[in-house]
Amino acid sequence: MFGGFIQMLKKRKELIPLIGFVGCAALGAATASVYFLLTKPDVILNKTGNPEPWESLDPSKPQKLVTINQRWKPVEELELLKKLTR
Repeated sequence: MFGGFIQMLKKRKELIPLIGFVGCAALGAATASVYFLLTKPDVILNKTGNPEPWESLDPSKPQKLVTINQRWKPVEELELLKKLTR
């Protein structure tokens, strides 16, 4: 299987950069996926442990990759509703 692939690359050397770029893109996508899965609090694997993970997020901490001029203030109606439902 790989022998035929290597023979093709020896015949068509112009494919080597293309394969390199595609490989780097795939590695970057996999790395970003694992990074977001392990470090972001709004990405969950098990919903039975915490069915509402968005309740435990700090609203003053930005969750996006890039946040420009984020201002947060609590909505009184939502805070009252949270208190009544608990």
